[in-house]
Amino acid sequence: MTLTLNFSTFNTTSFCFRTVSFNITILGSSGAVPAYGRFPSSQLIEIQNKFFLVDCGEGTQMQLMLHNCPIHRVNHIFISHLHGDHYLGLMGLLFTMHLNHRESDLNLYSHYGLDEIIITQLKHSNSSLRFKIIFHHLNPGVHEIIHEDKSLTVESIPLKHKLDCTGFLFREKIKPRRINKESLPPELSLQQIAALKTGADVTDDSGNIIYKNTDLTYVPRKSRSYAYCSDTAFNPDMVTIIRQVDMLYHEATFMEREKDKAIETLHSTAAEAATIAKQAGIGKLLIGHFSARYKELGPLLEEARAVFDNTHLACEGNTFTLDE
Repeated sequence: MTLTLNFSTFNTTSFCFRTVSFNITILGSSGAVPAYGRFPSSQLIEIQNKFFLVDCGEGTQMQLMLHNCPIHRVNHIFISHLHGDHYLGLMGLLFTMHLNHRESDLNLYSHYGLDEIIITQLKHSNSSLRFKIIFHHLNPGVHEIIHEDKSLTVESIPLKHKLDCTGFLFREKIKPRRINKESLPPELSLQQIAALKTGADVTDDSGNIIYKNTDLTYVPRKSRSYAYCSDTAFNPDMVTIIRQVDMLYHEATFMEREKDKAIETLHSTAAEAATIAKQAGIGKLLIGHFSARYKELGPLLEEARAVFDNTHLACEGNTFTLDE
């Protein structure tokens, strides 16, 4: 269900753009509260020069500014669930967008209730925004496509937590075939070259093949994928959804020695996050949402790497790039 809310830029020079980009910048890695310089959950995902914000904990807009991220180019924000450490930075970000004269629509994906929270705050501050918010309500426990454009899809991943909670799978669509310029006949029209990129052969008016596609093109560049799984208990049910993704972010709030606490709070241990990565056959694992009880994160990383070697800490300011 989609709800539209009507109300009636941010400049950056140092952010690097790439036409084939797929970058994940960590803005927040802490659990329920900020600790030891760690901020609550938030990540900026850049895919082919499109920007998506996933979760928006307290201080997110400050982190976006600190790391020279283009706030004005974020058109889709995904909120995994309505625990405060995943959305309390949102109102500040919305007002900053407003004060910087944003006019383009903003798509906001969340479970029911976030629209009411935002409307209430605007009402009691006697405020209205310059831009339109389009609310997209997530369906609890459902795996489905929640956003799609010509180059990618975003799918929901049902998670197990105390509130309705959803992860997000970003997946590029199959890319066009690449033209072999050295083999390309000079007489081909732009329409024929465009057809080659779709995989079609070059034919005459009677349908006879003049040039085979494989003689004039290379295979498409790799389509990449990234799964974001925030607060969740150990959840093997999601393995089939995230199988063989290139990179997985999975919460690792506790270590195995606090497994009873993880079970009580419906969170995961570092070893459990690594087990999910191993079962799903993913490429690289990022762990985060660290409990404030851990000042040093090395032991969590060691615990995860004992199960899945290609594990990394999702720490503030780090950008992870998926190559083609």
